[in-house]
Amino acid sequence: MFSLVLKAVGRLPLRVIHGLGAVLGLLVYWASPTYRRRLQENLLGSGIPGAELLFSTVARETGKGALELAALWFAPRERVTAWMQSDTWAAVEAAHARGKGVLVLSPHLGGFETTAFYIAQRLPMTVMYRPPKMRWLEPVMIAGRSRFGAAVVPANTKGVRAFYRALKGGDLVGLLPDQTPGLGDGVWADFFGRSAYTMTLVKRLHEATGAALIMMCAERLPSAAGFKIHFEEIDTRNFDEAALNRATESMVRRCPAQYLWGYNRYKAPAGAPPPPVITP
Repeated sequence: MFSLVLKAVGRLPLRVIHGLGAVLGLLVYWASPTYRRRLQENLLGSGIPGAELLFSTVARETGKGALELAALWFAPRERVTAWMQSDTWAAVEAAHARGKGVLVLSPHLGGFETTAFYIAQRLPMTVMYRPPKMRWLEPVMIAGRSRFGAAVVPANTKGVRAFYRALKGGDLVGLLPDQTPGLGDGVWADFFGRSAYTMTLVKRLHEATGAALIMMCAERLPSAAGFKIHFEEIDTRNFDEAALNRATESMVRRCPAQYLWGYNRYKAPAGAPPPPVITP
């Protein structure tokens, strides 16, 4: 039943989807004190200029992102393709031409689901997903994310092995660099002035394969004009988890109102060592 609703929403014009999403985002923001408090704390602690003025804008943009999924998964392919544009795609092609694979990293920023669709139409790509708590949603998610040609693998040992194979074959793989990893798969590193448990997988994949690292985001354009996708190669000299977070911060600063500040980025898995205190 819910998948039918998603299909119906996905066929609406993007401006209608964004309008409904903005309303939904505000409703959730005001209905959930926990979410509202986390969004405000994360945004205020980031040091982003004018952060105190962005609360409601962030809530609206988050709602737009939630409903965008329906369009990306169910709208006609040609319509979704027409929404996407980029003037930095050459960075990905240059990295791919070196033949050691490319690890593309898309934070929870803007229309982040869009980035894999854009790439998969041009180059072979494998993306990782975390199985949702609602089991019925998993096959819908996999079908939606794979319909532009990307291979979809779970965030477990099997998925990591698939990533290694893809990179060694010179292909592209994609994941969310600001997703909190499980115990033993992360280290504490500075993220917007606070210690965040940060995945070690990116560094391990790079060191094992020599793959290039590309940070990317799909900036949501005004007036439902679509998405502008930005690609930037990361300097991998002396690369570590702190460098990964700095590259993520740099991308977030392009359009800070479109970041998921309500995401519980500073949580830690049970049993993790206490986070170090970062001195300004």
